[in-house]
Amino acid sequence: MAKQAITLKIAGKSYPFNIESGKEEIYRLAEREVNSYLALIKQQHIKNWNDQDYLAMAALKFAIANVGMRQSREIDSEDMKQLEKIGTEIDEYLNTLKP
Repeated sequence: MAKQAITLKIAGKSYPFNIESGKEEIYRLAEREVNSYLALIKQQHIKNWNDQDYLAMAALKFAIANVGMRQSREIDSEDMKQLEKIGTEIDEYLNTLKP
């Protein structure tokens, strides 16, 4: 797939990226989300915090969300396995009832 060059600005600093064409919107949305969250936590005016502390908290927030999504998918996967098992047991039972 073709690549394209973009520049994202996070916490006031520009970062160049070469990304797959068609993924620019995802990167732009992520850029806005990070900057919005940084602005939100900076409003709390936590004493003795610098930009690195705010960025660390933003990274932690997104990591927690990522872990939560992965865990919920694992739970959904386990639920699907249980449903498939029950479905198989029902099929086997119904097949034993046939004359």
